[in-house]
Amino acid sequence: MTKAKTRFRPLDGILLLDKPQGLSSNQALQQARLLFRAEKGGHTGSLDPLATGLLPLCFGEATKIAGLLLGSAKAYETTAVLGLTTDSDDADGAPLLERPVPALDDAAIEAALAPLRGPIRQRAPIYSALKQGGEPLYAKARRGEVIEAPERDVVVHRFELVERDGPRLRLHVECGSGTYVRSLVRDLGETLGCGAHVAVLRRTWVDPFREPGMHTLDGLRSLLDSDGEAALEACLLPIEAGLAHFPRVELDEAATRRLGQGQTVDCAAGEEGPVAVFDTAGRCLGIGQRTDARLAPQRLFRWAAQGAGEPEQAAGSPA
Repeated sequence: MTKAKTRFRPLDGILLLDKPQGLSSNQALQQARLLFRAEKGGHTGSLDPLATGLLPLCFGEATKIAGLLLGSAKAYETTAVLGLTTDSDDADGAPLLERPVPALDDAAIEAALAPLRGPIRQRAPIYSALKQGGEPLYAKARRGEVIEAPERDVVVHRFELVERDGPRLRLHVECGSGTYVRSLVRDLGETLGCGAHVAVLRRTWVDPFREPGMHTLDGLRSLLDSDGEAALEACLLPIEAGLAHFPRVELDEAATRRLGQGQTVDCAAGEEGPVAVFDTAGRCLGIGQRTDARLAPQRLFRWAAQGAGEPEQAAGSPA
């Protein structure tokens, strides 16, 4: 029998997915999107196939703020194995060089961790999604091309030893956008003189989701089978949850209408920069740019153009 074609639908919201090991971020997104039957979806920063943990997925109008979440601070728990380097800097890669692990105490490890904190210059892994000449580095690496991985400035807020078990180091990392934990572990191993690679990597939070209630794909499938789509939709966060770390500006009915028409409006004075814009009913209209006491539209949701009227309702849309 021919399998029925999935009928996708408009759906707005944010899913905090606990990505399983072995899937790329895009594969995890597409599986979740199929479960929810969401017409449009995007993720907010790739996790390696080896990695697990928090992958915020944006459906519908929430994709308009995905880029903001991409640049957020993130935290990871990782296990580094000393004494072996690989071509991908993690356990999925081919072994390159094995070296003896010297006698190390916590003080020696701390001395190697310290230079890898703060604003640093980092060389990306050759197996990464960074593009060179319009093509991801991993595609070039798989063809056996010689690659000069780019360096870039990143910020590492915390890089700390949690536990030590022989050649295995459990580490906690908090970092800014664009930081590769694999590169941190690789560089730590070189500083210690024995090399290292990532064996386990789990992302624990992404701003503003510091204590995320994550959902697994298997759990979502079970919920859909047992309780139906309404229960599945209840797992979605409203779009404004992704803007909780932005200053909030509330507009009256007239200003809401003008902003929805693309006009700059008066607003409460405050810190200049991007703000989350709401109407008097508490409905999030999108992102605006505040300069002095003026607010310009930057990234508005579709219902903002409807002004003070009732928004077009779609499953999962904020009410």
